[in-house]
Amino acid sequence: LLVSPSCNVLPSATSQPTPKAVAQLLIKANPNSTATPTPFQPVSPTATRQPTTTAIPTATRAPTATATAVPVLPTPIRVDQTLPEGVVHMLVLGNDLRPGGGYRTDVILLVSINTGKGTVGVVSFPRDLYVTLPGWGTNRINTAFTYGGFQMLADTFQYNFGVRPTYYAMTNFEGFEGIINGLGGIDVNVSQELTDSCDIHQGRNGSCTVKPGVTNMDGAMALWYVRSRHSTSDFDRGRRAQEVLYAIFAKLMSINAVTRLPQVYADYRNSFETNLGIEGIVPLLPVASMVVGDSSRIHRYTIGPQEAYPITTYGGAMVLQPNFQAIQAIVNRSMNGE
Repeated sequence: LLVSPSCNVLPSATSQPTPKAVAQLLIKANPNSTATPTPFQPVSPTATRQPTTTAIPTATRAPTATATAVPVLPTPIRVDQTLPEGVVHMLVLGNDLRPGGGYRTDVILLVSINTGKGTVGVVSFPRDLYVTLPGWGTNRINTAFTYGGFQMLADTFQYNFGVRPTYYAMTNFEGFEGIINGLGGIDVNVSQELTDSCDIHQGRNGSCTVKPGVTNMDGAMALWYVRSRHSTSDFDRGRRAQEVLYAIFAKLMSINAVTRLPQVYADYRNSFETNLGIEGIVPLLPVASMVVGDSSRIHRYTIGPQEAYPITTYGGAMVLQPNFQAIQAIVNRSMNGE
């Protein structure tokens, strides 16, 4: 469940409906493919995780004529969630690292594994949530890892939402594609039709479309599906990331990843960055076995318009203002298996 940088569990790949063809796409993985996952290449902490001289936008009301048009950002209510016994929190992250540049974590999923109840909760957090970064100021949540690594992101979650993740797994574009291609493709249960511009081989006339239902995707197609944003919202991206995460988990379970854990972990370890080793995964395997046969044990949530609304900061940035209490309530439901 946690070896791959993604997570949602529907029935296993062998029990899903037969993938159907998509009119505008030709998506077919080579059954003889032996693609080698591309090594993950994290940015040197000393080179990129330092503050810059650029001021972080703040919510302080300025005495100007235009300041009144910007909402006053509320301070998070510091309510630490009561952690149920046997619950493990993990962040699944996807960054946009490119050669020669920095990165931000544009995919942020909080996975709560309740070993007592045998449930898994997954909450998608929009990248543009405007939150307090302890010791830094106020900025988008997707900048926290860049400023201070996992420690800063964990601090940010605890300060704003009352829950502190223990583990994380993060991949970049190449690592993500490498994992999926190494698995021979995945079957994604698409919940809503998506049409958007694309430059991958499945596209026609610069556009790709997927219809509702199970669609087989290779690494490039899955990356387009997760990142697509021109015709949909950031909220939708979170839902699609969960669908892909589930598909990866289902594929891993279909190849008996539980019994082959050491080998599978070694095969894909260079495609992602994590602080979770095999010794931390083993206690969670019984939950993986339970949820793969019973999808009702998986609870999926997306921070949407009811929990975050758009505003413009004094610096002119378009961000999402969180409803902290509403988000804390969702996190509480997720980790309690509700």
